[in-house]
Amino acid sequence: MTKTVLITGSTSGIGLGMAKSFAKAGYQIAFNGLEKNGLEISQAVGAEFGVKTSFSPANMLFPEQIRQMIADAEQLFGGIDVLVNNAGIQFVSPIDEFPEDKWNAIIGINMNSVFHTSKAVWKGMKARKFGRIINLTSAHALRASEFKSAYVTAKHGVTGLTKVLALEGAEFGITCNAICPGYVKTPLVEGQIKDQATAHNIPEAEVIQKVILKKQAIKDFVKVESIGALAVFLASDAANLITGTSIPIDGGWTAQ
Repeated sequence: MTKTVLITGSTSGIGLGMAKSFAKAGYQIAFNGLEKNGLEISQAVGAEFGVKTSFSPANMLFPEQIRQMIADAEQLFGGIDVLVNNAGIQFVSPIDEFPEDKWNAIIGINMNSVFHTSKAVWKGMKARKFGRIINLTSAHALRASEFKSAYVTAKHGVTGLTKVLALEGAEFGITCNAICPGYVKTPLVEGQIKDQATAHNIPEAEVIQKVILKKQAIKDFVKVESIGALAVFLASDAANLITGTSIPIDGGWTAQ
């Protein structure tokens, strides 16, 4: 029987990469994102891999939109087998200058939405005695960095929620795990590299080695394909006893 995965923030970056990994594995994909061409992106992936897809522009700041997104996907596909909470935003600032609206948005999208999506899929997963919830957190779910108070707080919060959902889901065949990547070379990070090179007046290659990847033992970016492969494995029957864990893909960052 064909399974369905819903991935938040899946029309770009890591989320889109994971969607392609799941599509390659034969999953139906419920896409979500704020890109204006989100529907076209979802259709293109569906056509490329020969799988059924849908798209929702639900904003993760609004619980009512999240609930509607889940309801629509369940009606279309007959249920959601795998939920991947990937949507997230970032803002960097010293604590005494951190804008309150940025704090609220990061906590809302990066943490609160994980509660709302998980709650919305729980009844269906519980009834079917099967469910996989995969939370994309970060190395910052396990370690802290200065100037990222909201992001680190949100990611640490999702680590705790991951453990709670794992315990509550155990008797119903529902597992919950988190994937904790180090730096992934997305357009957002590429922009940071250019900015840092200008600010420090050093080459971009030096920024990568000495600034961006400073905390990683292996000085290389995490590949989206690696994250997708791990997510597909965690969704599989082979991972039925892996639950409540936070799995780093961080080049040894959290080994220190």
